[in-house]
Amino acid sequence: MAEPATRTVERALQLLGAVCDAGAVSLAEVSRGTELSASTALRLLRTLENSGFVRKDADGEYRPGLRLVQLGAQALSHESLIHLAAPALQRLVDATGESAYLSVRGHQGTGSDHAVYLAIAEGTHSVRHASWVGRSVPLAGSSLGVVFAGNTPDAGYVVSDKGVEADVTAIAAPLRQLGAPGAAVDGGPVAAISVVAPSYRMNPEEIQRIGQLVAAEAHALLGTAVGS
Repeated sequence: MAEPATRTVERALQLLGAVCDAGAVSLAEVSRGTELSASTALRLLRTLENSGFVRKDADGEYRPGLRLVQLGAQALSHESLIHLAAPALQRLVDATGESAYLSVRGHQGTGSDHAVYLAIAEGTHSVRHASWVGRSVPLAGSSLGVVFAGNTPDAGYVVSDKGVEADVTAIAAPLRQLGAPGAAVDGGPVAAISVVAPSYRMNPEEIQRIGQLVAAEAHALLGTAVGS
């Protein structure tokens, strides 16, 4: 006899919570932790996987999926990070006329890492980058990929040309979590801000100018948006 729908939902949410709490967990571990049979856990995990709420990595472990990250990004509309970053994004638009974004890293996994756009201040040019809030972008070949890998150069910003889209230039800077005043906590950036613009409007001088602006805004946010 099939179990009631509410019970199925409860078990699926229980599994989803266990995967999120663990970060990465095997079928055996999650079935023991939730006191579900391996067959029931596997059936529900496959459903969650097909819906994008969990993903199975090459080692057979289950991790939070990108769909969960996207929904979380949408639910964050009233969270402090977005509100605290909003003035910085708007200042970047006012200074450059280009669209500015706040991003976080999505799920981690070799060859499949993504970032998710949480917020935008849209540019003022007639030709501008339209809102990608809630959308994921691959880290490979992008400025966000370098930022979230912790490889931002001393200048404080990263530039990519045609990294995600042809004829688009992105300039990104990291928001690092703070411990003691002025000291970054290990683990890499927890978020990034970036300016995204058509490449035809960019030249070395403008890229440097915008890069310095993005880096300065990111640095100013360290003790507020991320360290709060």
